[in-house]
Amino acid sequence: MPKKKKFDRDKDVRAIARERVGTVPAVRVIVPKTLRKKQKHKTPPGEEPQE
Repeated sequence: MPKKKKFDRDKDVRAIARERVGTVPAVRVIVPKTLRKKQKHKTPPGEEPQE
């Protein structure tokens, strides 16, 4: 028999806050990983870079 779901107060408080305020915009723009990280190895000449 599955367990009965327990009431999660924190989850409910967050849901009420979201209703009042709305979704909050992200603090920073998430930059794609390909732009953040340098390649570990140089690509051999004649091969296309992978994206």
